[in-house]
Amino acid sequence: MISPAKLRAAAKRYEKDMVKFARDLIAIPSFSCQEGAVVKRIAQEMRKVGFDNVKVDRLGNIIGRIGSTGPKIMLDAHIDTVGIGDRKAWKWDPFKGKLEGGKIYGRGASDQKLSMVSMVYGGKLIKDFGLGNGFTYLAVGSCQEEDCDGLPLLHLIKKEGVKPDYVVITEATTLNVYRGHRGRMEISVVAKGRSCHASAPERGINAVVNMTDVIREVTSLNKRLKKDRFLGKGTVVVTKVECKTPSLNAVPDECTIYLDRRLTVGESMASALREVRGLPSVKRHKAVVEVLQYEAVSWKGLKVSQEKYFPTWCLPEGHKLVQAGIKAGQVALGRKPKVSKWVFSTNGVATAGRLGIPTIGFGPSDEVMAHTVGEYMPVDHLIKSAVFYAAIPQYLKK
Repeated sequence: MISPAKLRAAAKRYEKDMVKFARDLIAIPSFSCQEGAVVKRIAQEMRKVGFDNVKVDRLGNIIGRIGSTGPKIMLDAHIDTVGIGDRKAWKWDPFKGKLEGGKIYGRGASDQKLSMVSMVYGGKLIKDFGLGNGFTYLAVGSCQEEDCDGLPLLHLIKKEGVKPDYVVITEATTLNVYRGHRGRMEISVVAKGRSCHASAPERGINAVVNMTDVIREVTSLNKRLKKDRFLGKGTVVVTKVECKTPSLNAVPDECTIYLDRRLTVGESMASALREVRGLPSVKRHKAVVEVLQYEAVSWKGLKVSQEKYFPTWCLPEGHKLVQAGIKAGQVALGRKPKVSKWVFSTNGVATAGRLGIPTIGFGPSDEVMAHTVGEYMPVDHLIKSAVFYAAIPQYLKK
């Protein structure tokens, strides 16, 4: 194992290259299902720094490989982003990649395609110092995570046969080691009514009015949901309301609400559905409660679908992978990193939640920056993360 100081110094020497690569990635819009151009740019950089193999799977994920023996260590950064929202709310061009005060600004800077910069240059450090013996390093740029977290890695592992022994999710952790997060699911609740002319509303049944009873009871559910000492409390919130009505002077005959349900330890899809279906107002108005289905066509033209249930996961702190992350963090930071968890959800819902593959998180930036108009990435976080990604495989060799 190379000395930590030497590895950190080597990463620092690549700062100029890393910043250029990062700014290039910001300059390429890569909304979900539109990631093709950014995949091409990532492939270019992987080949430049000497990855042994670079390929794109049928969904559109990009996979760079170094080595071919020993345990497979997969690092994942989703390379799609959400939209920019109100352009006037941005103080700068979200696709310029503005560099100022040691920070790179723009959509995707924090969440999270710039983690790919650190993953690629972590691979460069492995190649530079001949650290690639005894393991296989897989740097994955995954697609469509913002639309359906977990789906890209489920495809890669189950459909493409790329099966890792360990996974590092590189979503923002403020350079701490994360070992889990709550699960989530998306639920629809549909209540029917009976339409009539709005001049005589007593002749109909207003589905929107009936749904207000459901909304109040759903919100009150938060008082009764489970709580875990580490992952925190389960939550449920109404995120969208819509209705069907013949016109603006007719009583609505259907109303739908959408729920974001965060699941802590001890909660599941089945238990969450029972809770909502058991609400007095849901029974009284004969509302239909279902899990939403995700369906889309990837940038490569592959049709995909999945129920929008994303399981809770948590790796014990004493696990070999968590301990390896702590050691790699000491190498990268010169101090012991904090061990914590994400508030939001990641592709770990697939690797750890569904497939049981040991998974941790370590990423540059702070998760509070995600989806904001002030999104930025500290340059020094990119350098430190590259050191972490180069170092962690050394602690996971057989």
